[in-house]
Amino acid sequence: MNRTVDDQIYELHASICQVLANPTRLKVLNALREDEVAVTELARRVGTSVPNLSRHLAILKAKRIVVARREGVTVYYRLANLKTLRACDIMREVLLEYLADDQRLYVASGAASQREVERTGGKL
Repeated sequence: MNRTVDDQIYELHASICQVLANPTRLKVLNALREDEVAVTELARRVGTSVPNLSRHLAILKAKRIVVARREGVTVYYRLANLKTLRACDIMREVLLEYLADDQRLYVASGAASQREVERTGGKL
């Protein structure tokens, strides 16, 4: 069976989304937002140990989301393509909108419940 270019793109897209479906890796991307960062500083910013971070960085590097540069004994990481960060930012905006909508629904349902209690004199 011949795979189309679209099929290949869908598979790559799903693969990247699987890699990014991890809070620590998303924190790494955010920490690399401005510039390249040394591994020890990156671990501090992300709030994890260097060994744990190294496992995540290996996954991100394998998918070409980050690139590394060695200077002496220090390894620096940066985003391979800033568009990846833009895509994450757009998804974050969508999620914030979901949360805002949920909050409005919660507040509205609480107000409706309160009106029902007042209407029935506390009897349900």
